[in-house]
Amino acid sequence: MSNPKQPPFILVDGSSYLFRAFHGLPPLTNSKGQDTGAIYGVINMLRSLIRQYHPTHIAVIFDAKGKTFRDEIYKEYKANRPPMPQELGSQIKPLHEIIRAMGLPIIVEDGVEADDVIGTLARQATEKGIDCLISTGDKDMAQLVNQHVTLINTMTNQLMDVDGVIEKFGIPPSLVIDFLALKGDKVDNIPGVPGVGDKSAQALLNGLGGINTIYEQLDKIADLGFRGSKTLAKKMAEFEAQARLSYELATIKTDIELELCPETLTPNEPDNAALQTLFAEYEFKRWHSEVSSESAAQQSEQQLATEDNDTASVATAQIDRSGYVTIYDKDTFTQWLEKISTAPLIAFDTETTSLKYMEAELVGLSFCIAPGEAAYVPVAHDYPDAPEQLDRDWVLEQLKPLLEDEAIKKVGQHLKYDKNVLANYAITLRGIAFDTMLESYVLNSTATRHDMDSLALAYLNHKTISYEDIAGKGAKQLTFNQIALEEAAPYAAEDADITFRLHEVLWQKLKDDDKLKSILLDIEVPLASVLSRMEQLGVFIDSQRLAQHSQDLAKRIDELEKTVHEEAGETFNLGSTKQLQHILFDKFSLPVIKKTPKGAPSTSEEVLQELALDYPIPKMIMEYRGLSKLKSTYTDKLPKMINHRTGRVHTSYHQAVTATGRLSSTDPNLQNIPIRNEEGRRVRQAFVPRSGYQIVAADYSQIELRIMAHLSQDEGLLSAFSQGKDIHRATAAEVFDTPLDEVTTEQRRSAKAINFGLIYGMSAFGLARQLNIPRHEAQQYMDLYFERYPGVLRYMDETRTLAKDKGYVETVFGRRLYLPDIKASNGARRKGAERAAINAPMQGTAADIIKMAMIQVDDWITKNDNDDIYMMMQVHDELVFEIREASVEAATTKIVALMEQAAVLSVPLEVEAGQGKNWDEAH
Repeated sequence: MSNPKQPPFILVDGSSYLFRAFHGLPPLTNSKGQDTGAIYGVINMLRSLIRQYHPTHIAVIFDAKGKTFRDEIYKEYKANRPPMPQELGSQIKPLHEIIRAMGLPIIVEDGVEADDVIGTLARQATEKGIDCLISTGDKDMAQLVNQHVTLINTMTNQLMDVDGVIEKFGIPPSLVIDFLALKGDKVDNIPGVPGVGDKSAQALLNGLGGINTIYEQLDKIADLGFRGSKTLAKKMAEFEAQARLSYELATIKTDIELELCPETLTPNEPDNAALQTLFAEYEFKRWHSEVSSESAAQQSEQQLATEDNDTASVATAQIDRSGYVTIYDKDTFTQWLEKISTAPLIAFDTETTSLKYMEAELVGLSFCIAPGEAAYVPVAHDYPDAPEQLDRDWVLEQLKPLLEDEAIKKVGQHLKYDKNVLANYAITLRGIAFDTMLESYVLNSTATRHDMDSLALAYLNHKTISYEDIAGKGAKQLTFNQIALEEAAPYAAEDADITFRLHEVLWQKLKDDDKLKSILLDIEVPLASVLSRMEQLGVFIDSQRLAQHSQDLAKRIDELEKTVHEEAGETFNLGSTKQLQHILFDKFSLPVIKKTPKGAPSTSEEVLQELALDYPIPKMIMEYRGLSKLKSTYTDKLPKMINHRTGRVHTSYHQAVTATGRLSSTDPNLQNIPIRNEEGRRVRQAFVPRSGYQIVAADYSQIELRIMAHLSQDEGLLSAFSQGKDIHRATAAEVFDTPLDEVTTEQRRSAKAINFGLIYGMSAFGLARQLNIPRHEAQQYMDLYFERYPGVLRYMDETRTLAKDKGYVETVFGRRLYLPDIKASNGARRKGAERAAINAPMQGTAADIIKMAMIQVDDWITKNDNDDIYMMMQVHDELVFEIREASVEAATTKIVALMEQAAVLSVPLEVEAGQGKNWDEAH
């Protein structure tokens, strides 16, 4: 922009942000069930924009209802877009009311799109020499960019000027319309020219010029030499009318008649009384508090740091990076070493060459001892002409006592990763007091993602330097050691600084809640070190066994494919959704159980499962998909994942992913290996111990049903578990009014389906489908169950009410599980939240218990410095160990005891343990 000191004329593409906020942010409702997420997202963006630019001239532009002139030109324009969801439509009117109360001019013009209003005002501003900033997420707006017009994506804070357009599109702004016309736009259903993509469009435009010029020189296209250029002229000629239509559709009008002009679009004073009413109605409590103050000057940083449960918080202004230091010499390093040694708390972070902890090499370390006071120590930046840096071995030698000192308290963001990296250099990171990822997760697992960039935006209103900003994207992305220190050092120091600031904000919210504080400090933080040791240990894999299994799977998959083709009477691609839809629903007229958002018959696993009860092809497709996934995910992949240094496979456990507190794992995903079929068990047979050891698997028995008994305090369930009865047989005896010793296998199976189904909120319809019985019969079973176990029904009803009242439910130990949809106006979402409200306390409590067990077992192993026993894996309610053969019996007895004593419930916890020469045998 020509005069960056002068506040620009800001044009906000309200419609763009409305849709992005709705689809990109978690659903949010107030206590009345009104959807408010899109309102919150757009208003938050506007507030951020105003704080950053303090505009003297501004307008917020929205699309009007109804059709525009483009629909008259081309009836298929935007035809691919589904109708606006009711949950979004209900938010438009209140959003407009709030924006007007903020004093911002709103423009909604019939017959045109918001883009055309913005284009016209931007042209007027350019003609008058006024700098204009268009706030949008719409790439089509790039055609408006010139020396006076710049785009800003407020959600990422990225600016795009003329050079930015050239960098993004490979062409100047003057050719953006031509670019869109040639390649088309699926979102807006602009047809373009078939076969022309980004690269061929760039080649045409840079080689010949705009569309008019191209059509004057079709014979020169072949000489441009890009892929497909030899035959493209014919296609261009064939689709000329379509290309010119696309050009017209893609062109943002800049000459519509408006009663307003840039000079008149000035903000008014906010109507604080109206804002108070609106913010109170939609329950934006922090904003309501701000506008209720006597003046904006009285707002304190403490107010800005306060987060409501229903919204993300804004805690500080823009971060000042002027206090960051890059350490190149030993004197400065020694000074900082003294600072770190005496600080009450330090934020710590590593920079490495890889996200895979077993392969990562240390490039640098950053520290922060107070907000804004951070340093980066580069040790391995090796790009050409990199400045001289301190020797990595020397730096680690100096830092080792500090990093291993339990008394020097440390906070980090996902410190488990840093602990693993340092382990590669024989350093055991101790003194982990806090972890901002875990603090955010414990505070509210569903409010935001728990990566640093998301947390900085949510709690500090700060857009961090992103890795892509300094390293680039895609295949050409640099590793950290290749990044110039001028860019790398501020990025690294900021990581430590932001971590320190985040901890201050998050800890303030947690420290006075004894339950949440205990979940964080007694479970999640110590568990990170336990998981780190398990990750570093890894597990042996019998790659030859897996290779044989892969061959067998390939043979079976091939046989299945042939059988399906024979059954279908034709060959088709079993992996193609479209072709499968044709076979199942067009050719064989199978019932359409569910449709995709675009209206096509669904072929999801759930649908195929139901169809498989009556039809052979869906059943075979289910088996085909299962075996193909098993082969690609495990039997083919696991041998390639064996670490060359350890000879073992090392998974990554994630503490801050699931909403309920359960752990998940990736690379490989240990949680998803099937156990109910022979093929899945054969994968588990490839998990083997080192020589002289055995695998021991210890599994909590029916833990969620035991937790249900504890939570519901139902006398029947408490009695059955306390007496050690088979709970499914006992339930069958109650429901079917049959003596316990006369319960049939079929009755027990039905009772098991009821027991587990109710935990997961299964309806009578779902139970009927699972047991293959009429719905009314399933309803009778459920009614009988609740007659025999009235405490369960009471618990379920009370839990739903409590969830609606508080917006969350809790585990036995106080972990909160927020349910943003519990008052949603959409019935399906609300019902889903109600089911989650019943199940989450059980799943979450089970997660808490096994985590506490892991900590206690690990503590026992490490205190005894025992190399006979290694805790190797955690999968669902099961812990898997590698134990020296001579110690198996005694160690198993101790492990079972520790696991059973991990928590005290109203019914005893029971652990079943097995041993064997592989995981399948042990389980």
